[in-house]
Amino acid sequence: MTETSERIDAASAKVLNALRLALPSLRLLTDPADLEHYGRDWTRRWAPAPLAIALPASIEEVQAIARWASAHGIALVPSGGRTGLSGGAVAARGELVVSFERMNRVLDFNAVDRTLTVQPGIALEAVHKAAAEHGLIYPVDFAARGSCSIGGNIATNAGGIRVIRYGNTREWIAGLKLVTASGDLLDLNRGLIKNSSGYDLRQLAIGAEGTLGLVVEATLRLTDPPPPSQVMLFAVSEMAALMRVFAACRSRLNLSAFEFFTDRALHHVLAHGAQKPFDDVSKYYIVTEFDAATEAQQQAAIDVFEQCLNEGLVNDGVLSQSEAQAAALWRLREGITESLAAHQPYKNDVSVRISAVPAFLEDMSALLAREYPQFDVVWFGHIGDGNLHINVLKPAELAAAEFVVQCERVTKLLSAALARHAGSISAEHGIGLVKKAYLADTRSTEEIALMRGVRRVFDPQGLMNPGKLFD
Repeated sequence: MTETSERIDAASAKVLNALRLALPSLRLLTDPADLEHYGRDWTRRWAPAPLAIALPASIEEVQAIARWASAHGIALVPSGGRTGLSGGAVAARGELVVSFERMNRVLDFNAVDRTLTVQPGIALEAVHKAAAEHGLIYPVDFAARGSCSIGGNIATNAGGIRVIRYGNTREWIAGLKLVTASGDLLDLNRGLIKNSSGYDLRQLAIGAEGTLGLVVEATLRLTDPPPPSQVMLFAVSEMAALMRVFAACRSRLNLSAFEFFTDRALHHVLAHGAQKPFDDVSKYYIVTEFDAATEAQQQAAIDVFEQCLNEGLVNDGVLSQSEAQAAALWRLREGITESLAAHQPYKNDVSVRISAVPAFLEDMSALLAREYPQFDVVWFGHIGDGNLHINVLKPAELAAAEFVVQCERVTKLLSAALARHAGSISAEHGIGLVKKAYLADTRSTEEIALMRGVRRVFDPQGLMNPGKLFD
């Protein structure tokens, strides 16, 4: 060990000792395995190097951590399920990770307001189960429901598979409690439906990726369960037909979801254990879910399929006849991310207006075919709300660093294409470390300057998740 590293270790020990003295009951982890585990998210592109891992059990402990951090100039990185794909939960520069995994309880259910108040570390799936116990639903949903946390969902304004019907996370947050960099506790909106008393700081905190403060409590709006539904899978041969099928479905069905994936996505999810839906292979596939409570609604789905078949938009289709079959069809879409994980994919998460999807798809298809001839590129996503996920799979023989360099070059071109179509480089994953170089293609210079100013007001020392969104 060098003299410099010894001085650094001594300084770290001193500030951590101050934290232990201020909070003797705080659970604090410093084991190297814990530092690696809690210091990264799914990106795996930065070597984790946090100072330590704090696991508070109460709001008061979070406030005390923030005050200690402010006094000692220590940066804080919030941590939930660490399922993020943008580097938003990475701690690589000696930050203290604040993990909310111990703050994972349901605090209150209000039957009149139809709200559920929870701590930030609770898993999305646990929220779904808690709502179901009261005959209601929390409608935000996606494949990582078992491991992602509500705090992380709020940090990125997560969307998921049913945005068409229910919108993004921000539509379902009735109130937030936020601990600021100074350790103050803000009670934002307090569950009100109407509140025109100035700026809505709750909405500002949603999607801020932990840069304005630490979410320590959330009051979630619940709603009635949807009527009985069915799932239909279409096989589609032409990219140009995708949005025409969407138009046909949207005009005659009450849609909850409209998702697509490519033949390459199907290849990987079948290799991962899913059931093959058709004998023949098509270039594209659509999975859609819709209300099917009445015979008329069920017949409408059959009519839509026949219309699309007669117009040459689809080659084949299957309509679920049971919950098990519906789950099997959904697995073809929801199992894609897991099936690609072993290939170390480089991910893009982009969005455009629904009306711009056909033109953007054409541009993007040409761009990816031209720039990625040597890579396996897998597309899928929430095409019904304009959100596409692009996964570029790393060849086994290519070094990870070189692979990222090649992909970053193409992402610059993709970001420029998005700017031409007035789209966004991040639809639902956040900016984090991964996408901040492309923020200027999505937001104007004036917007970014204002965002920087807002961040300075909330966090003058720049200690809240530094390096995320922008430097």
